[in-house]
Amino acid sequence: MAQQIVLKLAVTEDRHGAVLRHPALARATVREQHHLVSIYYDSGRMALRRANILLRLRKDGSSWQQTVKRQDESHGGLTRRPEWQTPYLNHFDFSCVDDAGLRAWLQRDKIAGHLSAVFETNVRRTVWQLDPDSKTRILVKLDRGWIASNGRRETISELELQLLAGGGDSLYAFALQLAQRQALPPLLLSKAERGYRLFLGTPQRPVKAGDVPIDATDTPLAAFRLIAQDCLSHLQLNHAGAVHSDDPEYVHQMRVATRRLRAALRMFKPVLPAGFAERLVPPMRELMLALGQVRDFDVLMAEIVVPVARALPDEPRLTDLAGAITDRLYAARAEARHVLRQPGYSQLMLIAGSLLQGAPFIEPPAAGDQSSSLRQFADRRLRRLLKNILELADAARVENPPSLHQLRIGIKRLRYAIEFFGPMLPGKSGIAAVRRLAGLQEELGQLNDLASAGTLLMVCAGRDPHLREAVTLIGGWHGQRHAALLGDIPDKLKLIRGLKLPRLDDAAS
Repeated sequence: MAQQIVLKLAVTEDRHGAVLRHPALARATVREQHHLVSIYYDSGRMALRRANILLRLRKDGSSWQQTVKRQDESHGGLTRRPEWQTPYLNHFDFSCVDDAGLRAWLQRDKIAGHLSAVFETNVRRTVWQLDPDSKTRILVKLDRGWIASNGRRETISELELQLLAGGGDSLYAFALQLAQRQALPPLLLSKAERGYRLFLGTPQRPVKAGDVPIDATDTPLAAFRLIAQDCLSHLQLNHAGAVHSDDPEYVHQMRVATRRLRAALRMFKPVLPAGFAERLVPPMRELMLALGQVRDFDVLMAEIVVPVARALPDEPRLTDLAGAITDRLYAARAEARHVLRQPGYSQLMLIAGSLLQGAPFIEPPAAGDQSSSLRQFADRRLRRLLKNILELADAARVENPPSLHQLRIGIKRLRYAIEFFGPMLPGKSGIAAVRRLAGLQEELGQLNDLASAGTLLMVCAGRDPHLREAVTLIGGWHGQRHAALLGDIPDKLKLIRGLKLPRLDDAAS
């Protein structure tokens, strides 16, 4: 069995030449080119996919090789997985798999007897071998080609860094060297996952945040690592959609991912290594600004202008204002796409991944270290956030929109924290708290959107009196809803004051 450690990076097709000419690759000790045809197999019920097993036949030259892979761990494009290879002699042979349980599972008739091809890849691969120092050896593979299944086809354009010797940090160091002048973001979707999506006809959709599998036995640093990796994955899985699609949900999900990561950095600040947040927050601010501008115009159009335009379809002033807003929205999207295509975005993702793969995040806690109790840490942080919300609720005034905005931010941070620590909360208390907070956050968010809409609308209207009249129409149309939301605030504040959280440090382990 071989243990494969790889870091995959996405390469746009117009940047192949820049990769091939990169000075770092000129120092390669070996350079080769291959034409690789690979066929991936599974059972009719996709048993291998469900078990996280890959079975592939690959033709390189005139010979075929059988490979079995098991994906055990993958974070931020860095994958660690065992694999077993053997020559293919016209029949599948699983005797090379030295994992007895996996070998027996593959040899069962319901698996081995029902295998068929599900998708194919065809790539031209350029391979460089680099030896940066006496202890490190890296294979760099540039793949260009296609993947096909069921009459559907997609382009393959990716760079793979495979560690042959040395530490995993060397992969990130070399990736950052390559990404100094061009965008090479981590690639989370493997060829196999893309092939299965083609085979099943699964359309690309925006990806929402998942549940983070933290455990009460984790240290705070280990829990932060899992949470941060989930945020980075959430961010990156929506990257391609935000760049290539006009669906506003991709940008929204990227914005949620950055906010969750920022909330995690704040929450775990007492235990994070010195300088950790400082390396991530500045580039995150630029990203959040670009995404936020797109989201602001998306919300302005969809939730503020469109309802009025539908109610007053024959009002030309609204049509003209909507056109001016659309121009601003397209400009904001173009700017966001520019930011997402820049090397800075790739560097942010690679730096974050590198930091989370190194000390002290992967080191076990010192023996007898009582400060590493995640229950106690989570309980303290949740109660501090709750106390902050109660203070903001006491200070909130209907006639003071900024005070309501600050309360919404506080609610959002507590909601993220409960979602992060949800697996440790007893019973369904976490779900109930999140639902209550989500409702409060939504209502305050609508108020904030209405409060900020006026400024944005006037910016879009400029000095044109025709468009300013449209702004007045919109304000009048939403006036009743705005008043109703404000009238509901006192009751919502009472709900906040009654919010309770279970004690985590008293919960059973």
